[in-house]
Amino acid sequence: MYGLTAADLALQAKARAFADDLIPHEEYAEAHGGHLPDGMADQHRKRAVADGLYATNIPVEHGGTGATSLQQVLVQEQGGRVTNALAWVLATPPAWWPEVASDLARERWLGPTVRGEKTECYAITEEHAGSDVSDLQATARRDGDDYVVDGEKWHVTSYNEADYVFVQAVLVGGENEGEHVLLVVDKPTPGMEVVRTPAYSHTFAHEHPIVRFDGVRVPATHLVGAEGDGMRFSYEWFRFERLMVAARCLGAAERLVDEMSAFAAGRIVGGEPLASRQLVQGMLADSLTELFAARSLVYEVARGLDEASSLAGAEAEEARKVAHGRCSMAKLYASEMAGRVADRAVQVFGGRGYMRENVAERFSRELRVERIWEGASELQRVIVADQLVKRGRSALVG
Repeated sequence: MYGLTAADLALQAKARAFADDLIPHEEYAEAHGGHLPDGMADQHRKRAVADGLYATNIPVEHGGTGATSLQQVLVQEQGGRVTNALAWVLATPPAWWPEVASDLARERWLGPTVRGEKTECYAITEEHAGSDVSDLQATARRDGDDYVVDGEKWHVTSYNEADYVFVQAVLVGGENEGEHVLLVVDKPTPGMEVVRTPAYSHTFAHEHPIVRFDGVRVPATHLVGAEGDGMRFSYEWFRFERLMVAARCLGAAERLVDEMSAFAAGRIVGGEPLASRQLVQGMLADSLTELFAARSLVYEVARGLDEASSLAGAEAEEARKVAHGRCSMAKLYASEMAGRVADRAVQVFGGRGYMRENVAERFSRELRVERIWEGASELQRVIVADQLVKRGRSALVG
């Protein structure tokens, strides 16, 4: 089904087995602030590396798995079946980095990250610059052999887990003033501090603090690419991560459909299975139908990326712009779909669905943010509409 090859199915099965082994730890994590017993998360990361489920988006010549876009989706989809971010050990370092990384960056950060020895986080979002990253206020000015970074970043996901931070800022002074730069900042670095760590709806070990940069000196050798490249890297990262968000939403919806249909079949109300009630049947049918539609969309978008990977020049640039719209469609539909499925699942489970020990309750909290981060649903609609007007319907969907 879905035209998957033998290699696709083998990787999918391996990822599914990995996810199945994580699921029994969810309730422990929920009861312990998202954390597992000491050393267990590291064991899971090492297994992901050994199983070829880590750095799937990085080419083989740079130490990664070299998986196709569709295969990356298949792995992340299985990870999406697991709550409490336990499957975030199926990490995907930035795929744009190998092309522009200096020898220093390869040795100090990229290589260890691909091997699972180091982890990164992104300091991009700000209090007044969320989905639109072009409105950043954090600044970077060149001072001798350093850049000096000032500003405050919000929702710095996994900051507490990371070894280094990608910081995007606007250049002040110099010939590229007003352009964006992306810098790598090691932890700890003087002048970089956590302002506060808000509590969020979900129960993850990965925190999302507000981080202040006050005169943080970053060696010029820590610049990623060139001055002015910051937005390009952000756009590439957003395209990729929006598709991966969509993939994880597929996995979450699949798990919810399985769990609530099994419960409805076994729950007896008035002498009959709950699944025999037409209103419940409607929720089950709608959920399965939307999952099928979303999965077909996401897989097709991934295949389009694979087909475009061999293009060059103007054709490649046009394909990137089309992909921008398609990845937005995938994230928009899959995240909205998963949210609806989670809400129905809570309703099917009834009071049980409101208990944190129930998978539907956890997903009802965790999936809500999928419609916000990496660009809110409203922004995805703007992107899709813009691409439709500029390129026409056939360029996007045929």
